[in-house]
Amino acid sequence: MNKAELRKHARLQRQAMDEASYFEKSRSICDYFFTGFDLNFIHTLHVFLPMTERREPDLWPLIDRLRREFPAVRISIPKMAGEHLESYYFEGLHQLEKNSFSVVEPKQGIPTPVEKIDMVLVPVLLADRQGHRLGYGKGYYDRFLKDCRQDCLKVGISILPLSDPLPFEAHDVRLTHLITPDGIIRFE
Repeated sequence: MNKAELRKHARLQRQAMDEASYFEKSRSICDYFFTGFDLNFIHTLHVFLPMTERREPDLWPLIDRLRREFPAVRISIPKMAGEHLESYYFEGLHQLEKNSFSVVEPKQGIPTPVEKIDMVLVPVLLADRQGHRLGYGKGYYDRFLKDCRQDCLKVGISILPLSDPLPFEAHDVRLTHLITPDGIIRFE
């Protein structure tokens, strides 16, 4: 299958998931995040705001727990700016609005310098055992991740299990880790 066919298939798989399964899988992903990473070394964490209607893993419980239990970790969130992603420090729900694509993003705030980001949680439709990922096809996260520091952790978040090898191109940025409902995979 080509990338477009793989995207369509993955979206259908996610949409076919019942509510209980979706929330259980999302909870497992959040649990693995907190048991799998030492947050003492993470000062700034970029987190995508989930499109739950598209069955992206619900990361709101992760964000809430970070804010309660790990106040030293600054949360940063994405905003589309033309063909690029910008990152803004998360201040609270009052800061958010839906853009013209119905994606929730900050309407104002303090920009996060990309060199300050220690870890990026990346939305993933599918990922394979080599750390290649399939997103929505617009390249926003590939461009964003190229600007991140070399030692920044690039953690894919997928509600679906690992895929067979995926097609990839030279500009695609590989993940360092993947979290699925089945656990965490670290890529070499």
